[in-house]
Amino acid sequence: MLSSKVLIPNKKQKRIYIPMYKEKYFEELKKEFNSEDEIVTEIVNLEAILNLPKGTEYFISDIHGEYDGLNHILKTGAGIIREKINDCFPEMNETEKNELNFTVAYPKYALEKRQLEQDAEELTQWYFGMITRMIGLTQFCASKYSRSKVRKSLPPKYAYIIEELLYVEGSPKNKQKYYEQIISKIIELDRAQDLIQSLAGTIQKMVIDHIHIVGDVFDRGRKSNQVLELLEHAHSLDFQWGNHDVLWLGGYAGSQACIATLFRIATRYGYIYDLEREYGINLRALFTFATQHYQANPAFYPKAGDFDQNNLDLLSQVHQALTIIQFKLEGQVIKRQPEFQMDDRLFLDEVQQGKIQLGDQEYPLENGCFQMVDADHPYELTKEEQEVIDSLSYSFRHSPKIKVHVNFILEKGSMYLIYNNNLLYHGCIPLTEDGDFDQFEYHGQKYAGKDLLTFFERHIRAGAAKKTSDEDDDTDLMWYCWIGKKSPLFGRTAMTTFERYFIADSATHKEGDNPYFKLRDRLSTAHYILRKFGLDERNSYIINGHTPVKVNEGESPIKGGGQIIVIDGGLSKAYQKSTGIAGYTLINNSYGFQIVTHMPFQGIDDLYESQTQSTSLKRIIDRDLPRRNIADTTIGTELKRQVDDLKYLLETDEISH
Repeated sequence: MLSSKVLIPNKKQKRIYIPMYKEKYFEELKKEFNSEDEIVTEIVNLEAILNLPKGTEYFISDIHGEYDGLNHILKTGAGIIREKINDCFPEMNETEKNELNFTVAYPKYALEKRQLEQDAEELTQWYFGMITRMIGLTQFCASKYSRSKVRKSLPPKYAYIIEELLYVEGSPKNKQKYYEQIISKIIELDRAQDLIQSLAGTIQKMVIDHIHIVGDVFDRGRKSNQVLELLEHAHSLDFQWGNHDVLWLGGYAGSQACIATLFRIATRYGYIYDLEREYGINLRALFTFATQHYQANPAFYPKAGDFDQNNLDLLSQVHQALTIIQFKLEGQVIKRQPEFQMDDRLFLDEVQQGKIQLGDQEYPLENGCFQMVDADHPYELTKEEQEVIDSLSYSFRHSPKIKVHVNFILEKGSMYLIYNNNLLYHGCIPLTEDGDFDQFEYHGQKYAGKDLLTFFERHIRAGAAKKTSDEDDDTDLMWYCWIGKKSPLFGRTAMTTFERYFIADSATHKEGDNPYFKLRDRLSTAHYILRKFGLDERNSYIINGHTPVKVNEGESPIKGGGQIIVIDGGLSKAYQKSTGIAGYTLINNSYGFQIVTHMPFQGIDDLYESQTQSTSLKRIIDRDLPRRNIADTTIGTELKRQVDDLKYLLETDEISH
């Protein structure tokens, strides 16, 4: 048997022990370098990088399929690009600044407009001036990065040209004609438009160093697929799962309750046809069944979308069918998982009476569509219903695009993340009324706090990884993440879907919050959570999504004595009436945190015509903090480890020359 440790002599003939896995690691590391000089160069490079300012992080939450709003945020750097323009070109007038800002964000649109509005000579002059300004702005944005990192961000076809224009050596006057000739030749060769678009993309990349998606890309809006395709192209990104994301993961894993729910939501918000078109979902069995067994009902018309009367009626039939299938499947999960303690959500036993008991009060049912509910076996699917859900499940699980999106979310995602000494999660950390971590008991084990999030992540990954579509504990727990009382992604006492559909009294529609949402206003709560997650309570922050901040009612996104920041401000149009805004973007650069308040995005045409900003920037940390370098970050910790390894390698082994 091989020893777990090996003896390695260093150059000073000292005998030290290192684990065998480390020995193999160092052997691989040596292969990357041909000489000691190369190691020294790499050490110098890494230690220099540690002293550069940290990159700018963007935190965005609760996108809910709103591609246009998200795309605008990323293209404009949530208003930061305009700030860079102000700093870089203080002499420019507002019109020129607005034009440059718009061109960086929407270069193709800006170019098309210019071509229509100007003759050839004017266009040539405009190209020259715009390229010159964009080079200057690129240079300004690149100043905090190493040349190596800048080079990697450049479009390959123009990398050499842009580098030449970026780095002025010696007196600029000596090379003025050289630079002018480069730009003139690009215009002459009809490559100005392409270069402008390439420079715009480069500037956008440089402004946003890393993106955190703090949950919920799916549902409500109709363009979740486009959102994910946009995020897939981000050069650096992580993802903290939200309850809507896990609903989709659960559907992919085989939970039929999740499948029925996500298709019901898609019908309710008018984008079920988009799922059919974008993901190749077969809806034939569903639509055939719905038209045979349900009548049109305006109460089930979609809440969004532009449909003619025939489609409104048809979708209302589909909506009813999915609603009943969902309640039946949820009842099956509740009955086979008594530890979920959700028997109070079993309503189908009573619906044939036309009324229902909630607590001490009885309520009549309206908009009833319970003809497919067997009074003796209310949670049993009919043969046709089973065929419908089986068809939807198969189509969903075998969609190539859904597979790509699910794998992306799994690869980049987690239940929570500790990054740069901040704690990120979507929903909540379930708490008791007295502020302790609340416990969830399952199969004889109790989970709370960090352990609770780890427990659910383990089951989510296990469920998504299995090859069959069989329902099991993993898929049931994924559904519980969506709707369960002690789910850290839901955080409410109940999801009152049944009440909102069938009971007129709005008092029954309210969903009680976990005590976390009241207690997070306290600094002590922030400190308690941060300590339990192993973070410095004085210098760390909690970034939280999930609950829209009701700005209209005076609610602030800053809670927990300034150390909990809630960034769901209503990017989704469905929430904007209650929030009064169109979401937040939280930004963390080397100087601290800023929060950007977004106004509803009205479209590129309106933006071009108005040439105004749709965001307002507010610094939310008013205490003096030292500027943070890469050495102070999560990436910096890894770079320091690499430096230590290289120094060790340099001291302990001969490298061939």
